[in-house]
Amino acid sequence: MTRRLRQAAVAGIGATEFSKNSGRSELQLAAECSKAALDDAGLHPADVDGMITFTLDGSDEINLARCLGVKDLAYTTRIPGGGAAAAATLYQAMAVVEAGLCEVVLIWRAMNERSQYRFGQPHTQAAGFQAGNGTGSLFWCMPFGAQTPASWEALAAQRYMQRYGVTNEDFGRVSVVQRRHAATNPAAWFYRKPITLEEHQSSKWIVAPVLRLLDCCQESDGGVALVVTSLSRARDLKQPPVRIAGACQSIPYNVEVISNYYHADLATMPEAEGTARRLWAQTGLKPADMQCAMIYDAFTPQVFKQLEAFGFCGRGEAREFVKDGHIALGGRLPINTNGGLIGEAYIHGMNNIAEGVRQVRGTSVNPVPDVEHVLVSSGMAAAVLAKDR
Repeated sequence: MTRRLRQAAVAGIGATEFSKNSGRSELQLAAECSKAALDDAGLHPADVDGMITFTLDGSDEINLARCLGVKDLAYTTRIPGGGAAAAATLYQAMAVVEAGLCEVVLIWRAMNERSQYRFGQPHTQAAGFQAGNGTGSLFWCMPFGAQTPASWEALAAQRYMQRYGVTNEDFGRVSVVQRRHAATNPAAWFYRKPITLEEHQSSKWIVAPVLRLLDCCQESDGGVALVVTSLSRARDLKQPPVRIAGACQSIPYNVEVISNYYHADLATMPEAEGTARRLWAQTGLKPADMQCAMIYDAFTPQVFKQLEAFGFCGRGEAREFVKDGHIALGGRLPINTNGGLIGEAYIHGMNNIAEGVRQVRGTSVNPVPDVEHVLVSSGMAAAVLAKDR
């Protein structure tokens, strides 16, 4: 095969409904969202020659290809890292399309994470915490009582709170904004269910004094898929192409999946800082060029750290940035306009990427005016989605 560098674009997005009990297998969910994404693009399953998902996804490529009618794959891969993998799948798809290795890459993530297993519960062998979700060092903390993602997140976030004088009420403002966005999104689990800061503050503690129930993402059943192809081909398809202006990844020394209490400075997010440096250098863009952002929000402190890591505000300044209304619709940088993982659903961050595509297309139910560029971040990886200019 003769290879030539080509720009990549997102040509299709698809999703199932988001629920707490899908009533069907994860393979069925994967097939449904994948077919929806291909239909959205105006492509046939036989056009697919690349497939990418998470190491944690329970549906294998061969079975999904058989279900869809994919005829001949040139490339498959799986990305480790739990939710940090979300934007990394887009990065991989961009790379293989740009290199000319594939014409049409299907990305999917499908999970019965509420009805079949629950990431938020203490366990050591459930699907969410097998070896594919880290290096194995997650299990070192189990005997000491740190047995859930919330407890791991709280260990790291507490240092940030102490250094910058941040309170749980400050974090709560992220939840309030995202639930407001979800309340106008018919696809969101919390459609028509906004919350007040007082309601956030009265929700039960999960890990005091860091995380309340309403600081935590949902446990959801559902599937989301994306179709990536070359920009030139996408221009001839059904939807306006969403150009991938750039994408990259950063996995610095001693960073773990969720349990980021191993690295040198717990008040920072070094993986997001490394990703930001690479992304802005790669694209020639800067924070001020983004009209909105889809930021991985498994827990509200992660939003604060990513806002700072990507340069939307200085270290320790996310509290005031959020309090001043900048992340809400009408603000300087609306985030997670679908409601995010807190308000819409938790499909390991893939639904946030789909919302980034809708913002560029102008089809979001909560449209941001004059969108040219959208940041999509999952911490260890990020991408800029852009208008086709």
